[in-house]
Amino acid sequence: MAYLPVLIVFVLYFAGIPIAFALFGAASSYFTFIDTTSPTHLLFQSIIRSCQSFPLLAIPFFIMAGSIMNFAGISEKLLKFTEVLTGHFSGGLAQVNVLLSLLMGGVSGSANADAAMQSKMLVPEMEKRGYNKGFAAAITAASSAVTPVIPPGINLIIYALIANVSVTKMFIAGYVPGVLMAVALMITVHFISKKRGYKATRERRATMGEIFAQLKDSIWALLFPFGIIAGLRMGMFTPSEAGAVAVVYCIFVGAIIYRRLKWEHVWPIMKETIYGTSSVTLIIVAASFFGYYMNWERIPQAITTGMLDFTRNPYVMLALINVLLLVLGMFLEGGAALIILSPLLVPVVKQLGVDPVHFGIICIVNIMIGGLTPPFGSMMFTVCAITETPLGHFMKECLPFIIALLVTLVIVTYWPGLILFLPNL
Repeated sequence: MAYLPVLIVFVLYFAGIPIAFALFGAASSYFTFIDTTSPTHLLFQSIIRSCQSFPLLAIPFFIMAGSIMNFAGISEKLLKFTEVLTGHFSGGLAQVNVLLSLLMGGVSGSANADAAMQSKMLVPEMEKRGYNKGFAAAITAASSAVTPVIPPGINLIIYALIANVSVTKMFIAGYVPGVLMAVALMITVHFISKKRGYKATRERRATMGEIFAQLKDSIWALLFPFGIIAGLRMGMFTPSEAGAVAVVYCIFVGAIIYRRLKWEHVWPIMKETIYGTSSVTLIIVAASFFGYYMNWERIPQAITTGMLDFTRNPYVMLALINVLLLVLGMFLEGGAALIILSPLLVPVVKQLGVDPVHFGIICIVNIMIGGLTPPFGSMMFTVCAITETPLGHFMKECLPFIIALLVTLVIVTYWPGLILFLPNL
């Protein structure tokens, strides 16, 4: 009976109940019907305490910053800059699609937000230029998997809070794997485009003068993520304060520099911020309550012991965890998988000497791949719904990109020095 709430979570989730309510319902059923000895006030304290975390302030600030930058026209500036850099390659607009996601990581921090934006902005234009609709949808979804790995991705903050590691280190650790994912996708795009004859968007490579001219026009957008990381590394502000700095910076750029931000945008920005923050925070609170139940029954300790009894080889363990995450990623939404599984798996890998920052990057890259696969891939559904692409057609076109991302996952998993080089500087 102690493990019944775990089953209840999955039953409720697959029945279409949002993950936050599934977690609340499962934990509540345990303390209501199975173990009635816990004082009620302790349960409420555990729920309230989970909201009293100063790093949580980073979430609404970064969500607001992303919303402001979208209204300020930053995405258009980034699109023009990426086209100058990669437009002369085979499949130029598909290459732009990938590079734009890499740069949008510092703006939106959300795979679904990036997938939705680029589905509306780039997929129709790709179709006009002769790209297969399924291919255009597939590269849009696949490239959006890069966005949450680049700081300040919300999943980086959530994992840092769950695993009790530095948010700053998680941010800095995200750059190398994010770039690796983008490079893998761009190489795949190149080979497919050569085979199918997808043309470049520019007749020739941009001159240094053209690149610098577009860089000058886009510099305020490009400075955003690098300025945040530089400020964190130099100790000018904490991750939570960085979110507030980002909001002020975005307002300044949008209102003063680009002059695209208007008073009528305030309410839509506030709505996006409230909706985004509410959904993320509710999941975190529900996960904390569910975690209280798991710790009460010592489930993480039992799982740790069972997995360590199976193998104590860190390479084998990481391979098994990757397979587990990939399979569960087909059924669980990325954020839900991260919140449910991280408390169970982090104690295991810590005992085997795996750095929790490195493991967090492995988990996030893994669950982003899950977002591209049926039956519950969130980016897959977002792109297919907006572009009206049949699911079977999408999966056929997306398979090469999933393979490219899996190769990247192997590199990220078994080359920890590459991931930890920047955080350990």
